[in-house]
Amino acid sequence: MRYIMLVVWSALLVSTLNYVVSSINNVPLDGPAFTKGLLMSLVISVLILVIDAVIPKDSPKEIGHHE
Repeated sequence: MRYIMLVVWSALLVSTLNYVVSSINNVPLDGPAFTKGLLMSLVISVLILVIDAVIPKDSPKEIGHHE
């Protein structure tokens, strides 16, 4: 469920950003531009998952503390 919501939120936020930028630049938001935005949201979702996998789960106090 966590991954599905990540993709949904990423698609919503990137589509919103795509709409705002295309409106400012006075460019029509048609099929190819919308599709590129959705593909970019999938790339961002994968990047977020990779960053989440790389960052250590332990806090800095727990890493340096050995018992």
